[in-house]
Amino acid sequence: MRSLGTHAVFYLAAAVSDFYVPWTSMAEHKIQSASGPLDMSLVQVPKMLSMLKKDWAPMAFCISFKLETDTKILLEKAGMALKKYEMHMVVANELSSRKEEVVVVTSNEKIPVRRDKTQVGSDVENPLILLIVERHSAYVKNPDSDI
Repeated sequence: MRSLGTHAVFYLAAAVSDFYVPWTSMAEHKIQSASGPLDMSLVQVPKMLSMLKKDWAPMAFCISFKLETDTKILLEKAGMALKKYEMHMVVANELSSRKEEVVVVTSNEKIPVRRDKTQVGSDVENPLILLIVERHSAYVKNPDSDI
C-alpha cells in the first residue's frame, strides 16, 4: 500500500463494532436461560486508523466516518477524529439524517453535503463521492496543501 503514495484512497465507511467478546470469554456451550441473569464483559476493539496512516500508507488520502446520535457533539468529535487519526476528511453523519445530509470536516472547513431531492433515486453518496474525487485530485497534485 505504501508504494501507491498519494494515489491511494481509503474510504473507511465500514462501521466496525467498538466492543467485542474475546474468544477466551466465549461460552463453550449454549448459555442456559434457567441459570438466571447474564453478565457479559466486553473488550474495546483496537483502533486501526492510526496504524493505517502512520505505518501502512502514510501518503494515502484517507477519509473516515463519524456517526453520532447527538448532533450537539457530532462536529466536535469529527474534528477530534480528523486530528487524532490524521485523516484528510471525516464525514460526520447523524443517525436520523445520514441519508439526506452529511458534513465533511477537513482541517479548514465544514462542508454540508446534501442529497439532490430533485433527482429520483439520488442519495447523499453521489455528491459526497464527487467532493472526495475533487479533493483527492487536488491532493495528488499538491500533497502539502490543505485539502
